[in-house]
Amino acid sequence: MIEGDPKSGTATGVKRGSEYAILMRQVREAGLLDRRLRYYGLRIAATFGALAAGWIAFVLIGDSWWQLGTAAFLAAVFAQFAFLGHDAGHQQVFGSRKANNVLGLISGDLAIGLSIGWWVGNHNRHHANPNTEGSDPDIMGILAHSSARARAGRGFRGFIFRHQAWLFFPMLTLEAGSLHGASVKAVARRATPQWAREAVLLSAHVVLYLSAVFLVLPPGKALIFIAVQQGLFGLYMGCTFAPNHKGMEIIETPGAVDFLRRQVLTSRNVRGGWFTDVALGGLNYQIEHHLFPSMPRANLRHARPLVMAFCAEHEIPYCETSLLESYAQALRHLHAVGRE
Repeated sequence: MIEGDPKSGTATGVKRGSEYAILMRQVREAGLLDRRLRYYGLRIAATFGALAAGWIAFVLIGDSWWQLGTAAFLAAVFAQFAFLGHDAGHQQVFGSRKANNVLGLISGDLAIGLSIGWWVGNHNRHHANPNTEGSDPDIMGILAHSSARARAGRGFRGFIFRHQAWLFFPMLTLEAGSLHGASVKAVARRATPQWAREAVLLSAHVVLYLSAVFLVLPPGKALIFIAVQQGLFGLYMGCTFAPNHKGMEIIETPGAVDFLRRQVLTSRNVRGGWFTDVALGGLNYQIEHHLFPSMPRANLRHARPLVMAFCAEHEIPYCETSLLESYAQALRHLHAVGRE
């Protein structure tokens, strides 16, 4: 099995002189693996500023149904913190692993209540074998991504599989709850490297979040606020990850495809300008991100033309679509698989 090295952005087990090694040299010589501290400094300041502004507005608005607007705003801010945690988990932000770890703990555990330790372990398995049967945790959940898995569905799971294209977006509103539950379970089982620190930070998040909501709003409105804010947060997160791999090639055997093709053939890019880059947290450059997981987010768009040209030269299909077409492709795939 070939796995990515999160610190260097390379793949252990890749032969010297291989196609990927050649591409890596080009990327390194272009300076695209260099840290972007100024970019991340501004991004971190803007994200924390937005969080502070959201909660200040929440307190000032008080007992009002206008708080549903605040809930939507905070859902988007929570997603931006998740992107920061993602970048820190991939060692994209700082040259120091310790500094990235601190940013991940603050952005994940404290700010939004998601365990960075659990997520990094889970996400690294996905990066090592994207869209690979039995190895990628992202395709082993409640949805069926392959015919074999769809045919094995029985009872309630079979019902979900048959209607998964129609249920996909509604189910995303439950994604935040699923992530919170998995985080708490992992920390409670001491299954993360820093479970003690994470337990403190996750507890602090829950106490601060619930205290703020229930001190400002009456119980009924408070519960509705939480449902809307967490539901939209989950929907937003799901909508940013859905275009990346759903509907792309499924690999049946781990290691059956070389590292370069395994990452490119299973990933999809989304076209767009600066707004798309911000809204999707740089994940719209999914091919480049999978090839170079430690590359700073701001450099991914500069790596894109280089990778596109390399893939064209080596006759490797490079998939890039609009955002709406990416959703259409994903839903068509889920529908086709579910019919089986």
